[in-house]
Amino acid sequence: MLSTSYRLRLSGICAKIVRSQPVELADRIWASKLGEVNRTAAAMLRQAQRSAANPNMAEGSMDAFLNDLDLGGQPKRRFDGPDDIADWFRRDDSSGWRQRD
Repeated sequence: MLSTSYRLRLSGICAKIVRSQPVELADRIWASKLGEVNRTAAAMLRQAQRSAANPNMAEGSMDAFLNDLDLGGQPKRRFDGPDDIADWFRRDDSSGWRQRD
């Protein structure tokens, strides 16, 4: 369980993340370390990051519902269409994950 002071500090950091405002490095480190040892803090950070990644998330939408439940993840790569996906798989990446040992 988070203390009131920790929850308020983390809420302020999460609010900055959602609004895409700069967050000091010391605050980011503190929040990250807190998230490693406290599941509530980790959930608050994940929800803030998903909200920041999807600024058009409307209240009552499926995305907002899943975010409130802390389900789903933040997409790592967005594709603009089928051609973009095909180009990504065709790229020459010698240090990539597709290469065999």
